[in-house]
Amino acid sequence: MSLPIGADDRFAAFRHRAFAYYFTARFLSTFGLQIISVAVGWQIYDLTRDPFDLGLVGLIQFLPALVLILLTGAAADRYGRRTIMMICEIIIGVCAAALVYFAWQGLTSPLPIFAVLLVIGIARAFFAPASQSLAPNLVPARDLPNAIAWNSTSWQTATIVGPVAGGLLYGVGAIAPYATALGFFALATLFITLVPPPRQRSRGQAQSWQALVAGLSYVRNQKIVLGAISLDMFAVLLGGAVALMPVFARDVLELGPTGLGWLRAAPGIGAIAMAIYLASYPVRRHAGAAMFIAVGIFGAATVTFGLSTSPLLSIAALIVMGASDMISVYVRQSLVQLWTPDELRGRVSAVNMVFIGASNELGEFRAGTMAALIGPVAAVVIGGAGTLAVALAWSFGFPALRQIQSLDRDAEESRAALKSGVDRPEKSGP
Repeated sequence: MSLPIGADDRFAAFRHRAFAYYFTARFLSTFGLQIISVAVGWQIYDLTRDPFDLGLVGLIQFLPALVLILLTGAAADRYGRRTIMMICEIIIGVCAAALVYFAWQGLTSPLPIFAVLLVIGIARAFFAPASQSLAPNLVPARDLPNAIAWNSTSWQTATIVGPVAGGLLYGVGAIAPYATALGFFALATLFITLVPPPRQRSRGQAQSWQALVAGLSYVRNQKIVLGAISLDMFAVLLGGAVALMPVFARDVLELGPTGLGWLRAAPGIGAIAMAIYLASYPVRRHAGAAMFIAVGIFGAATVTFGLSTSPLLSIAALIVMGASDMISVYVRQSLVQLWTPDELRGRVSAVNMVFIGASNELGEFRAGTMAALIGPVAAVVIGGAGTLAVALAWSFGFPALRQIQSLDRDAEESRAALKSGVDRPEKSGP
């Protein structure tokens, strides 16, 4: 296949059949979960008319990832990641079947739904590190950035289209979205079974306390990985404006529900466009600088969105936010996967997923609390300025991350050795 000069094969990851099956399974699973998230929100609010119950929906699904962080990552490193994904997908499918039954029978209390969501949260807590750490076992290291770009595109597409589909299906009837999601989970399980069992390195060590906390210890000691994860976390924690979009749509920009849909879709549109670009033109040089610049642009775009009174400018700012955030996610995910030994990827991925979840959940709480105290515009502008400050502070606090050139650890260590004029250092264990 001939490619333009300077371009990479944008479909490199899909040349590996195992990844194609894995990619399809993840997309179907994410799409089904997005349908459920919208349907559950509508159903619970219909039952209680209490916004606090809507907050519990996200909290119930996030807490298992935090509470079980030491177990979920260790399981992904000790047992077959493909098998864990399959078991979790089956459990989530059973939960979808339970939601179909509840919708058919009718409910007078949200408690059964909360119980099902808790089980889904536990399954997702095990599914996430297993699926994140499985990708490097399915493609060679040179194609992993391409795979990460396509995985990000898949996730963004599902999070844009899934909620719309969930809302339309709920309009047909309460059973329709859950039954559709059940079908997606069944297909996802089928595609996971088609993924051939990959080779997975494991040290076979006993499940001691040291083994359980190895992921946390590795992240703490590897400054490049720690800097990438924490930079992305604080950027989203301070700069996240998603929770306040209904306020901007109604009171600031006066757009109404349709306008809110465009605001919610805009970051995803930017992220998908950037992910497709990165799949063709991956970051080969100045990876660390690219991440810091992207976070800075994300902060500046957040400030612009907060100050804007023009719908077109606001949507443009959100598109830029999504695109710049995708660059940060791309670099972070590539560093976490390529710089982490395979026998530790599950535990490190579990830590990474908790950081991501914490930034999203706490970011929404931060935005809502500040908006209640000082108003939505000030909350978004101060948050965006905080993101800029974090990018500047981290650039000085983690100089090795700022100076990194390649996302591949082997290539970066070889480059550093050549630059210093000494032999390449031996790779040390965690």
